[in-house]
Amino acid sequence: MTFIVTDACVKCKLTDCVIVCPVDCFYEGENFLAINPDECIDCGVCVPECPIDAIKPDTEDTPDGKWLAINTEYSAKWPRITKKKPHAPDWELYKDQTGKFEAYFSPEPGAGD
Repeated sequence: MTFIVTDACVKCKLTDCVIVCPVDCFYEGENFLAINPDECIDCGVCVPECPIDAIKPDTEDTPDGKWLAINTEYSAKWPRITKKKPHAPDWELYKDQTGKFEAYFSPEPGAGD
């Protein structure tokens, strides 16, 4: 089992989770974070740190493995992030929305550390 970042992260991209990761397996996109499933050691310390419950075990992925595939693809393209960054000023407007990936996801990389 590995952990994956899901739809809830889009447009929120809170970084509380990255500072507790012992293996630095988070990668930053413009408006989403991804976990590299090959680097994740399945410790789960990031899960309770996410205030919007966006991190799930891959056993809770969609039947087609959508989120595992997204995390795998974008963690290979984006820069690593290991430091907490300020929250986006409008993240609370998006925190309870669903379907954010299809509506707002950007494949552009973030700044990284």
